[in-house]
Amino acid sequence: MTFPRRVLISASLFHALNDSATVAIPMVFPLLYNQQFIIHDYTQIGLLSNFGLLTTFLFQILVVHFSHRFDYRSILASSFVGISLTLVLISFSSSYAFLFLLYLFFRVFGSFYHTLGLAWVSRTHPSHGIDLAMGIQSGSGNLGVFLAFISVGFLAQKFNWRLPLLAWSAICFLLGLVSFLLVKKLSFQTDDLGRLDFSSWHETVRKIRKHVIGFMFGGACWSVTIYFAPSLLNHKFNIPLGKTGLYLALWIGLGTVISYFFGHLSQKFGRSRIYKTGFIGASLSLLLLGASNKPLWAVLGLFLFGSFLFILYPALQSYVGNTVPPKSQHQAFSVVSNIQMISGAVISLLAGILSDRFGIASPFLVMGFLGLGASLFYFFPLVKLNSSRA
Repeated sequence: MTFPRRVLISASLFHALNDSATVAIPMVFPLLYNQQFIIHDYTQIGLLSNFGLLTTFLFQILVVHFSHRFDYRSILASSFVGISLTLVLISFSSSYAFLFLLYLFFRVFGSFYHTLGLAWVSRTHPSHGIDLAMGIQSGSGNLGVFLAFISVGFLAQKFNWRLPLLAWSAICFLLGLVSFLLVKKLSFQTDDLGRLDFSSWHETVRKIRKHVIGFMFGGACWSVTIYFAPSLLNHKFNIPLGKTGLYLALWIGLGTVISYFFGHLSQKFGRSRIYKTGFIGASLSLLLLGASNKPLWAVLGLFLFGSFLFILYPALQSYVGNTVPPKSQHQAFSVVSNIQMISGAVISLLAGILSDRFGIASPFLVMGFLGLGASLFYFFPLVKLNSSRA
């Protein structure tokens, strides 16, 4: 097996375990809210998501800054072991303060993939191969989320909220071990990485500035859906937690299919056209989801939302990979991931406050209108998405 293929398969497994763990925890929040155990209002969910994302934001900067001092394999091992361990510890929480503290630790260990993992996929699959590689790794992350959604809801409903966290701790450890063994004997040279000073950060931001709005929208959409869609379906429409998990699994499942086929779609229709379609389609779907008064329309809006939203992620990642030179890609993917973290943190905190004040559907309506306004940015003639494949 060639070096690039091993890196891609390993990174795909890393992405799957990272993202599955990330959604497994919020999936139990509606049950805790229903039982009025640990979580008593939506603002508490907003605070958890906000501080968790801010923790990831901070540590992603630190990870990139010190990445030249540590081997990628050591970072991978630290990440999956830490994720597995904190999932176990969180299952023993009995107070909001303890859950809050452990969740921050969990977010520390979830701060590695979206900077270094993505950078190595990009570095080993340059130019025209990047669309296919980004689609595969993105789809693998979505597949992990799909399996987490479909299992956590049913396990929590049938048994208790602790069991799915313990189960996913074991699954993440096994996936991480396989991911590590795939690259254990490979050499990850970092001698060509650029200097991390203010000028290099500024230059990196300048090169990707046209895509900032897209990353902000993608990060906000992900956070609102992960942290508040389970409560929307379960609390507003009285959909059992097991079915809620199933519907969210189908949401991410549609995204998985779209991501895996992104490379072929990009070749046929052009990356820019697909990206714009995804942006406007995701915005309209959010409005349908938020405005629905019947479960059928809400679920339809959710599915359409998944079909459009997950076109954006591999497209944006490909734009970055083709815009930034290899020596700066660890920096670039840190910047864009942190943009997603910050936008997600701000929106999720506001979403908790809005949900308590105006109802659980209000964050989705706000995001839909914001998305429609932001999508106009890409339809002005003076704004061009720069890519040889666009």
